[in-house]
Amino acid sequence: MLYDLKGEANMAPVVGMLYSAVKENSQRLQRITDGMSLEEIDYKGPNHNFNSTAQLIKHITYVDLNWVYRINGLPQTLKEQHGPMIDEHGRLPMVQGVSWSILMSTYEGVIAMLKDACTQLTDDDLARIVTFGHENEKQATIRWGIWHIADHSRYHQAHINQLRRWYNAAVEHP
Repeated sequence: MLYDLKGEANMAPVVGMLYSAVKENSQRLQRITDGMSLEEIDYKGPNHNFNSTAQLIKHITYVDLNWVYRINGLPQTLKEQHGPMIDEHGRLPMVQGVSWSILMSTYEGVIAMLKDACTQLTDDDLARIVTFGHENEKQATIRWGIWHIADHSRYHQAHINQLRRWYNAAVEHP
């Protein structure tokens, strides 16, 4: 299999290349979570003190949605529907009993919104500065934001892979 970051045909060259990284990581997230049972999706590690795969997927979805909002604008109702970013204790909100297909369908919907937003961007738009952050407002370019979507997903995919190893070990040797 050949890996390459090629832009989408209907996107500006640099925008398309950045989106390509997001798309690849989106497909990777689907591959590494495919076939997970509800029990495994809700598994929180050996001592039940880690974020579950469900929480991580919902978190990735919400972060990505916020970047789409910064790039293109979205109705506030979508942010309310998918949020909040963190709960009142500063942790990822609890997610339990939500199937893989529902989590991934929601995530794919956000990625589709991102793709649509990217088709409307020019390479010059990538230098536009937006604010982000839930504690301290920070500034970043749209270019950094699209790259961050890909990087952030990949970061949490490592956590999901670890949860899968722990879960499989617990199932094999209870």
